[in-house]
Amino acid sequence: MDFPNCTEGVFATSSGDYDSLETTKPPPSKILLTLTLSVLAILTTFFNCLVITAIAVTRKLHHPANYLICSLAVTDLLVAVLVMPFSIIYIQKESWVMGQVVCTIWLSVDITCCTCSILHLAAIAIDRYRAITDAVEYSRKRTGARAGAMVAVVWLLSILISLPPLLWRHYSRDADHEDQCIIIHHHMAFTLYSTLGAFYIPLLLILILYYKIYRAAQTLYMRREASRASRHSCMTNGSMIPSSYPAGDGDVDGGPRSPEPISPPEKSFSEPSTEEPPRERVRVSVKAFHCKSRRHESRSESRRSQFYQGPRISGSRERKAASTLGLIIGAFVICWLPFFVKEVIVNTCSSCSTSVEMADFLTWLGYLNSLINPLIYTIFNEDFKKAFQRLVRCSHYL
Repeated sequence: MDFPNCTEGVFATSSGDYDSLETTKPPPSKILLTLTLSVLAILTTFFNCLVITAIAVTRKLHHPANYLICSLAVTDLLVAVLVMPFSIIYIQKESWVMGQVVCTIWLSVDITCCTCSILHLAAIAIDRYRAITDAVEYSRKRTGARAGAMVAVVWLLSILISLPPLLWRHYSRDADHEDQCIIIHHHMAFTLYSTLGAFYIPLLLILILYYKIYRAAQTLYMRREASRASRHSCMTNGSMIPSSYPAGDGDVDGGPRSPEPISPPEKSFSEPSTEEPPRERVRVSVKAFHCKSRRHESRSESRRSQFYQGPRISGSRERKAASTLGLIIGAFVICWLPFFVKEVIVNTCSSCSTSVEMADFLTWLGYLNSLINPLIYTIFNEDFKKAFQRLVRCSHYL
């Protein structure tokens, strides 16, 4: 994202240097860099198209929450198609060669789409927070129209954040930088306005909301485990008594067994049959009684093992939720924080500057978030996994 807070000299080169570049062959490092960035742009296009197609053709994914994911994928797709290719040409040529009209359009799309992508992440965090903390009430309000309204608000805020710097560039055009496509300003107000609105406020909101989501999920798991324990206690209370076992039938450690349910008496004890001798009937009935007792014992043991595995399962779920949230927040912070820290430092410190290579690297590190978003927001969802598998296998389904 070629953000509006760029310093003089970034991507700048003299006309004489540009003429010499046209007559010389690009070095291998420049070719390798161009190929690498092109691969990133292609992968970003592919994965975001995959997400959009999966949501469009899979009926099970037609949910208001996934509309925000689809809108995020559309925004990141615009970054891949309309922003990255021009940036690759800009880096390869080291000068803007496509005219000022195209430059204005590119800057507008760049700033707006990158800001919109970041604000989409905040909107998804708000939606998930409401869904987990007010599930019953929010499930009635969570409609397609409400999701569409959230998308419209996100795009409107992105335009409002991006428009003032673009207007400033239009009215303060500098003839000394005709071969560049940047926005040059030295006003603290623009720095605060653009960086706070496009990154720092959404970052703070995302951190707070995902922390609350994790705490709410933790509380929900604890309540479910308490509910399971209460149901297990009600199931066994009053119907269990300690059982005595012959030597060798107890547990391996020799400790007492848990109470077992009393098996109902076998029918053969009370209703003698005329088809068998009495001793045979007693022998068979005792054998059947022991078989049934063992079946009850195995069922009770299985029930107890499931009960005692509950906290372990809950712990694994909490770890999975924590790792998922960590990936979402970590990817966002790693991709965009260095760029915006650089913007604040460069535009508040008159003696500070960055090299062209560092500016390119930080810009593309932010673009990389558009490649990561469709992966981390869908890969942990089983419905998305199945939809991707069917799309890759070219299966036709509804």
